[in-house]
Amino acid sequence: MNASVIGGGSWGSAFALYLGRLGLRTKLWIREPEIYAAMVERRENPVFLPGFTFSDDVSFHHGIEAAMAGSDLLFIAVPSAYCRKVYARLAPHLEPHQAIVSLTKGIEKRTLMRMSQVLREECGPSRHPKVGVLSGPSFSREVAECHPTALVLASGEAAWAKRVQHLISGPSLRVYTSQDVTGVELAGALKNVIAIAAGLSDAMDFGYNSRAALMTRGLAEIARLGLKLGAHRDTFAGLAGMGDLLLTCTGPLSRNRSVGFELGRGRRLRDIISHMRMVAEGLPTTVSARELARRENVDMPIVEQVYQVLYRGKDPRKALADLMSRSLKEE
Repeated sequence: MNASVIGGGSWGSAFALYLGRLGLRTKLWIREPEIYAAMVERRENPVFLPGFTFSDDVSFHHGIEAAMAGSDLLFIAVPSAYCRKVYARLAPHLEPHQAIVSLTKGIEKRTLMRMSQVLREECGPSRHPKVGVLSGPSFSREVAECHPTALVLASGEAAWAKRVQHLISGPSLRVYTSQDVTGVELAGALKNVIAIAAGLSDAMDFGYNSRAALMTRGLAEIARLGLKLGAHRDTFAGLAGMGDLLLTCTGPLSRNRSVGFELGRGRRLRDIISHMRMVAEGLPTTVSARELARRENVDMPIVEQVYQVLYRGKDPRKALADLMSRSLKEE
């Protein structure tokens, strides 16, 4: 099988690099012309994944139609804010045999839809591609460095998911399968909000007790919303849930934790964003998660306080005090 990776950021580049090492003929679509030119010249992404040379099995493309042509699997690795536009560009060129795997962890702000839902909507009733979601604890640089990594591929097409599982698993990447697309997508998106809270806590030197409490109660919030929306409880104890939450809340490579840490140190959000080339998905997801919680009448106090800190200028210490002084209840 041949593959295409749509998105030349850090995760898309690392995943294309990995597929090339497996010996899969892989096309990588890069939106930015200057990065595309540099990659053609140097076979390295100097902005988002410096220091790694792509094998000859990976080719680079600036035209999205050319990047899709001849591929059996399309892996979409663009920020959630741009997914609908990318899906709309892909849809007219999809061939009947082509299937799509989303690598994006986010929720669309306006519609509050998951990425697989957005994809289905953009493809319309005339096209029904097989769709999967690949998620789990995976810093792009560590995947590029061949550190052992485990992910979960969720799809309603169980037999197809197993074929993809065997295709992309290798010595440094082990893939599990799941049929809980809703739970895997929600867990992957919402953990970024909790990671911002963990960064705030770390910046204020609250210690390991505080971080553990945030992660545990944050996972409870994620699961409450997920179950209300039809997800399976076991998903939140797995790679897409606890696994990704643990990585994103504690790892120094986490962009979302870093945003929270800088906020906790007193920097303004707009100044933090202005110096970031990569997207911290937790920032828009905080807005979406808050709206989803309100729409579904689900209590998500950590998400609410992160929203207040990010977008209403609330002091993080006051946010913590409000969390700690809530009415007592059973776990």
